[in-house]
Amino acid sequence: MSPKSKKIDFEKTLAELEALVERMEQGELSLEDSLKEFERGIALTRGCQQALADAELRVRQLSADGSESVPNGLGQDEGKPDDAQ
Repeated sequence: MSPKSKKIDFEKTLAELEALVERMEQGELSLEDSLKEFERGIALTRGCQQALADAELRVRQLSADGSESVPNGLGQDEGKPDDAQ
């Protein structure tokens, strides 16, 4: 599989993940279907995380000349204070 074919449409994937969560929250799926949906959700989450990491890297590369600053907190985990890294 080529690198281009691995790229995801972030917005489409996020929408699919949100719909999946909604279906699971309704509590009407069988155990087997819930496990399948959970597995799909993990794959979607990983794809979204990778897309965000790629976007962050691109922002950092574009900002590397020093003429533009990278927004505070970019790339930090949620809930960690700025000085925790």
